[in-house]
Amino acid sequence: MLEKIIQLDKELLIYLNGLGSPTFDDLWLIITKQVYWAPVFLFIFYLLQKKLGWKKFGYYILFTAVLILICDQTANFFKEYFHRLRPCNDEEIKGVIRVVKSSKTFSFFSAHAANSLATTVFAFMILKKYYKHSYLLFLFPLIFAYSRIYLGLHFPGDILTGYFFGVIFGFICYKIYRKYILKNS
Repeated sequence: MLEKIIQLDKELLIYLNGLGSPTFDDLWLIITKQVYWAPVFLFIFYLLQKKLGWKKFGYYILFTAVLILICDQTANFFKEYFHRLRPCNDEEIKGVIRVVKSSKTFSFFSAHAANSLATTVFAFMILKKYYKHSYLLFLFPLIFAYSRIYLGLHFPGDILTGYFFGVIFGFICYKIYRKYILKNS
């Protein structure tokens, strides 16, 4: 059963990665770097600070830092435990896929996916009562995580597992934040 899931994961990667084109490779290399998302993050921070005030926003930043640390360390633990090769290093498929970027670390699961969805869930849970279109925040983790497949760095299963942990950690973080920081709101 597990071998069938892994095979389907590889086939889906080959299909999704194959949709790429050298024309767009540079764009996806930019998309995959968090630093280029800084204007989006700053805009979200502005919206949060405007609604929360400086003190609660400061706690939001602290909670977000801890959230990212937890996601990163959990992903690192899984990577070291499972030792799943990245698509760009998998001998079975690396000659079939477009390898735009490579990495020597392991693949399962994607810390990029976990971090991006965890922080988005956390921000969304706070902002949804203030902004009608706050659901648009979810475009970030979708585009950001797809870049990892496009570049040949992660399998779709790595992304989905990262999303799973991201939703859980982001929601737990929000619940704790709401209980201890937003309790007087």
